Amino acid sequence: MSDMHSILLKPLFTEKGINLKEKENKVVLQVKYDANKSEIKKAVENIFKVKVTDVNTLRILGKKKRLGKFTGKRPDWKKAVVTLKKGEKLDLAEGM
Repeated sequence: MSDMHSILLKPLFTEKGINLKEKENKVVLQVKYDANKSEIKKAVENIFKVKVTDVNTLRILGKKKRLGKFTGKRPDWKKAVVTLKKGEKLDLAEGM
């Protein structure tokens, strides 16, 4: 993947994600489904100018949904938990 901005889709502001950020210096992001850990690490380091020590990824399968007799499925997506180097800080809510 050549474009770093297309890898990172959006930050995930959940209660668990906020606790991880405060206690363990980790940031939770939604990333492109076909992105790998090294691409995610490079993208976070280049865009936000921070040092990353570890990246953990989770593939989330989309739920099956029904509306009357019609069935469908929400899309699959990928979550990345990025661990920042000790002393680094990343505030994603600043620009909003």
